[in-house]
Amino acid sequence: MTAVTDPRTTADPTPAKSRSRFWSKFLANPAAILGGVLVLFFVTVAALAPILPIFDPTATDWLAVRKAPSAEHPFGTDEIGRDVLSRMIWGAQASLLAGVVSVAIAVLLGVPLGVLAGYARGWTDAAISRVTEALLAAPFLILAIALAAFLGPSLTNAMIAIGLSAMPIFIRLARAQTMAVMTEDYVESARAIGLGHIALIGRYILPNIFPPILVQSTLTIATAIIAEASLSFLGLGQQPPAPSWGSMLNIAKNFLEQAPWMALYPGIAIFLVVLGFNLLGDGLRDALDPRDH
Repeated sequence: MTAVTDPRTTADPTPAKSRSRFWSKFLANPAAILGGVLVLFFVTVAALAPILPIFDPTATDWLAVRKAPSAEHPFGTDEIGRDVLSRMIWGAQASLLAGVVSVAIAVLLGVPLGVLAGYARGWTDAAISRVTEALLAAPFLILAIALAAFLGPSLTNAMIAIGLSAMPIFIRLARAQTMAVMTEDYVESARAIGLGHIALIGRYILPNIFPPILVQSTLTIATAIIAEASLSFLGLGQQPPAPSWGSMLNIAKNFLEQAPWMALYPGIAIFLVVLGFNLLGDGLRDALDPRDH
């Protein structure tokens, strides 16, 4: 007599195996680990800024103007005697916040439009695609600068401008991924049994397009951090006296010969955090690649 197994009581090992493969591939990639460590370091520093025993980032000391790095001020001081290290640490909050919030805006606006275009097709797809192509015709940073100038100089407006400028990337990606998923047999089967549009999108399409969206989000955070630094450098982002790596570079350009440390440390910080997110994004892309599973 053949035993019959109830599928409702049988655990599907596929998700657990997929997670195991993901972590084994990710941890086997030294570059991905380095990227994760760099990102974790900067996130930790930014989160602990309020409780770290450092100087007030806006406090001036006219007796310590442009002082070289020392035991008291490990990264030196700036043009009005503010501690560069404390401004670096607090500036990490602005840069990381701008990167994450900007990408969140781009994802929340772009992914639904991309899914709608790829799912509905027809005139809806045509209309969304034409607008997306028009936005993509403008260089990302130029569009962000134009929007930030229109909205006004502030960190909030800079994040909105960067998010709107990055939105077309996610529209195009979500549309392409949705169209690919729609051709799968399990989606056709779900439609054949009468599954509704919302249920079909929520149960089959969104979970299957999530990995490439996650990878693109990680890579776009790096781009958004550079964009925020550029806007702050131009006076369109974080406003003084609040610290920002971009605004620190803007001031430091006037003192490169007298106080090169004012530009050195913010530049290194931007380089490292962008490198970290790029390496992390590449590692996630390799680990999530289904062709190797």
